[in-house]
Amino acid sequence: MTRAKICGVTTPEAYTAAVDGGAAFVGLVSFERSPRHLSVDQMQALMAAVERTVPVVVLTVDADDSLLADIAARVRPDFIQLHGAETPERAEQVLALTGAGIIKALPVSTAADVEAAREWDAADYLLFDARPPRDADRPGGLGHTFDWSLLADLKLSKPWFLAGGLTPDNVAEAIRITGVPLVDVSSGVETAPGVKDSGLIRAFLDRVRDASPR
Repeated sequence: MTRAKICGVTTPEAYTAAVDGGAAFVGLVSFERSPRHLSVDQMQALMAAVERTVPVVVLTVDADDSLLADIAARVRPDFIQLHGAETPERAEQVLALTGAGIIKALPVSTAADVEAAREWDAADYLLFDARPPRDADRPGGLGHTFDWSLLADLKLSKPWFLAGGLTPDNVAEAIRITGVPLVDVSSGVETAPGVKDSGLIRAFLDRVRDASPR
């Protein structure tokens, strides 16, 4: 079955909706330009307010060692998602520093972008996201899709996510086209930037479950 990650969670209510709805991962964002940004204090408080029953991912963008060490010590994520210009060498450093698994996000607009994923032995998971416009102020969470046919029948040695503009209305089609093992949603389950909706979260997870290849 295709599994799902609900990213950009900021409240206990959204976290609970994700877990109760069957999400395989829950993501928090540490990036100040994102409307979903949480400080380390806020992430720590959120984790203290919920029961951790699924892997927690903290999304970072070219974070420095000090921030990563603070996240590792106080939030204890299962995975760090690298969503910037990090290299495979940097991913290995992050693993050594935090002890967390690595999810590497890769921007996609062409087939060459997909092929570049094969260089990422340092990651536990890969995540294909829509390449942001040149004038974008952040690398993801913009609600943009890309040509899903670029991922059709993709075979990689690593498990991989599809992200970028997914919603309850289009995720079944995305799964049908790509056969993706994992999907990631953020803005597609919000009523406003950074405001998760429990009903949309449940609807997304239901659509993923119904559409999953068996």
